[in-house]
Amino acid sequence: MTVDGGPVGTIGHGLVVLVCVARGDELDDAEALAAKVVDLRIFIDDDGKMNRSVRDIGGSVLIVSQFTLCADVRKGRRPSFTSAAPPDMAASLVGAVANGVATRGVPVASGEFGERMLVSLVNEGPVTLVVDVSGGKVL
Repeated sequence: MTVDGGPVGTIGHGLVVLVCVARGDELDDAEALAAKVVDLRIFIDDDGKMNRSVRDIGGSVLIVSQFTLCADVRKGRRPSFTSAAPPDMAASLVGAVANGVATRGVPVASGEFGERMLVSLVNEGPVTLVVDVSGGKVL
C-alpha cells in the first residue's frame, strides 16, 4: 500500500482487512473483530479444506480504514455516508483493531487514516468475507 507514492503498509501472505467503523461502534466491537480476524479458519490445510487461521499459517494482516463500506445506496444515485463514524472515533477504533491483532501475536501493517491510499493485493482463491461482529452494525 502506498500514500503519495511511498510505501506505508506491506505484508506477505495473509489478510487484507477493510475496516469500516459505523456510528455506535465501540471498543468492544474492535476487540471482537481483531479476535475474529486472527482466528478465522479460512486458509487451506493439507486436505484442501479451509481449516487454518492467519495465525496458523504464520501470516500477517494489513488493516485498511474504509469508511465507504458504510455507504447507503438505497436512494438516488449518490451514496450517503451518514452511518459512518466521525473521523476521530473511526481512527481510534481502526487503531484498536490493528492493536488487537498485534497483541494476539500476528504481525500487522496499516495504512494512514484519512489519506488516499493505493492498495494492491493478490487475492488467492475466491474468498472475500464480510465480518460483522457488532450485531448488525458495520465495523
